Amino acid sequence: MNHPFAQAVLADDHDAALATLADDVEFRSPAVYKPYQGKETVARILRLVATVFENFRYTAEWRDGRTTILFFEANVGDRDLQGIDILEENADGLVETFTVMIRPLSGLQAVARTMTERLG
Repeated sequence: MNHPFAQAVLADDHDAALATLADDVEFRSPAVYKPYQGKETVARILRLVATVFENFRYTAEWRDGRTTILFFEANVGDRDLQGIDILEENADGLVETFTVMIRPLSGLQAVARTMTERLG
């Protein structure tokens, strides 16, 4: 993987991953309608996601201009899932929009259920 966010995630370096995000980053979750705003909020979400996904791995990367698409696979409990992270960078090279898509529906439901339980 070439994108600094992907490299940091695969190295389990949360601080380095967060350093790739713009302060005003917008995070679009596959489980909720309204996007999350701001680096601090997105950092909490990403830290929680890291505890929900098991066997997380990026398997492919595509880049076009300021947009990088990272294909991933993971498990949540007994559910296998696949997804993509769409990272759109600002002029400074920091991620300003972070969109996640997950399939199949049962995998997305397992992610949403586990995240809700852990959020309390």
